[in-house]
Amino acid sequence: MIDGPFSQFVSWKNGSTRIMEQFYDIYLKTMTVLPIKAADEPGEGGGKGGNGTAVITRTKTQTRKPALYRVLLLNDDYTPMEFVVTVLKKYFNKGPEDATRIMLHVHQHGVGECGVFTYEVAETKVTQVMDYARKHQHPLQCIMEKN
Repeated sequence: MIDGPFSQFVSWKNGSTRIMEQFYDIYLKTMTVLPIKAADEPGEGGGKGGNGTAVITRTKTQTRKPALYRVLLLNDDYTPMEFVVTVLKKYFNKGPEDATRIMLHVHQHGVGECGVFTYEVAETKVTQVMDYARKHQHPLQCIMEKN
């Protein structure tokens, strides 16, 4: 009969005693602690002897922050300023004032930063902006560069 922590399950269902005994056997096998033998113990390849201990080391994984990329809009002579403001609002969640400020910076300096993102997000935003510009027949260029 089953003794120990699983004895309460013996009368759980008719015919379940055998299943619980098998489960209990598996439980005992998984919970058995085996002694660690050092490789240089006598009888293990003729070593000089040891105290039967071993050092188990754990490597600690260190996570790094992902590389960030700047998404930039490039100036051209054909894309309307209102369209650039619309792109900044729609794809970069900029408010009207920020979108206008960035658009003017692009217009005056030739390039403007829309945001800084991880690689996948930056790549997605560049693709979305380029597709949207092509769909509306504007030559607006959007690129990404490592920060």
